[in-house]
Amino acid sequence: MSSDTPSGTPLPHSAARPARAATGWGALFSGGNAARSITLSAGVVLHAINLYMAMTVLPSAVRDIGGMRYYTWNTSLFVAASIVGSSLSARALGRFGPRTAYAIAVAIFATGAVLCATAPAMPVMLAGRMMQGVGSGLLVSMAYAVIRLVFPPGLWPRAMSMLSSMWGVATLIGPAIGGLFAGLGVWRAAFWTLAALSIPFATLATCVLPRTTGVEAGSFPGIAWRQIALMVGSVLCLAVAGASPHGWENLAGCLIVLGLFACLAHLERQGGTRLLPARALVWGSSLAPLYALMGCLALTVEVIEIFAPLFLQDLHRQPPLTAGYLSVLMAAGWSTGSILNAGAPPARVACALVAAPALGLAGILFLAFYLSVPTDGAWQAMAPVCVTFLMVGLGVGTAWPHLLTRVLLTAQPADRDLASASLTTVQLYTTALAGAWAGMIANIAGLADPGGMVGAERAAFWVFALFAIMPAMGILTGCSFLKKRTKKL
Repeated sequence: MSSDTPSGTPLPHSAARPARAATGWGALFSGGNAARSITLSAGVVLHAINLYMAMTVLPSAVRDIGGMRYYTWNTSLFVAASIVGSSLSARALGRFGPRTAYAIAVAIFATGAVLCATAPAMPVMLAGRMMQGVGSGLLVSMAYAVIRLVFPPGLWPRAMSMLSSMWGVATLIGPAIGGLFAGLGVWRAAFWTLAALSIPFATLATCVLPRTTGVEAGSFPGIAWRQIALMVGSVLCLAVAGASPHGWENLAGCLIVLGLFACLAHLERQGGTRLLPARALVWGSSLAPLYALMGCLALTVEVIEIFAPLFLQDLHRQPPLTAGYLSVLMAAGWSTGSILNAGAPPARVACALVAAPALGLAGILFLAFYLSVPTDGAWQAMAPVCVTFLMVGLGVGTAWPHLLTRVLLTAQPADRDLASASLTTVQLYTTALAGAWAGMIANIAGLADPGGMVGAERAAFWVFALFAIMPAMGILTGCSFLKKRTKKL
């Protein structure tokens, strides 16, 4: 789903940054800033198009090369690799400079796209998705980091909003590319198109971006390798366990993941090189509920985005193009909600933090009962689904930017950079967990065995019904913020 924040290791402020400038939209798209804005936006668009395009073509790809049991691995491994890429972004910028770092990221991304386009079987497809993930993680994280290098502070909020809005652009282009080629029976051409788009983007980046950051590479903070390894390991463990037909292996995988997360929390509390701000994983702290609500909202949205295209095609007779566009209505709602509620007063923000998970709970429960029953796919049958997707996205969009802002304001001053850098990593991690857990539930429900319509019906119900726990927990967390505000008043 959409990402509004920088990721990876925090990037120090550059000494080369301009001192003062106008802060309006005109300043962002005038003079040299115009080319920089286009370049940074293009990197996010390339990443987002890849996400939505892949969601649209994967059902066709799996039917062609096999591997339905590993359907969600395409998302889980992609996002796990993105976590690694995002964590390396600041180091890449410091060592190579924005110009070369972008070229390296695009080369990795394009190589992954070529592997996917030529994949004869699922293992090669998964390898390509992992390479795409590393490249995408670098691209998105560096886009937000470079904002702090090439624009004055007064333009940062608008530049962030600009990058966030690019997800709306991707919702139009991604499903179109994927759906067009999948509908023509040439799904591989979608990945070839991504590889081709990488060439002009790399050329633009090398012409526009600065050679250096203005900061010595040695001054960049360390990378929390142990925590990153635990996060990636937990995702891979859950993905492997979820593909097993044996219940005891599924349970063992869940227990191991809980153990790995406990180790991660222990390392964060120890100090040293951290991935999150201080006390972020201590429930009594002010930060922990904020991160918890972020996770609940992200898990709700991502599980719908991952499985909706598959169920719409298999159970509701939607062609790939239509299924893709229906699925990204949440992203459109998200962007709309973010814009409409951008200047909301504190009272409305507090209400939005409760309304977002409430709308998510209503939406995911509706999908559990509605999508699990096959229809003829007529517009009358799909209209309620469209409204539900928009409703869920709109709810999250109204709360998400303010939720992230609260994290930045709540973190200790010394942890502000670390807090901003951790936000996308947390979202990526929850996205990967959503894919892995949902894949486990779907396989247990019968998506691969017995498969067919019966398996898809069972999977559609149980995936969404069980994931309703996430927005329900989000409501409880959001209510705690509302109570705190009421006490202050």
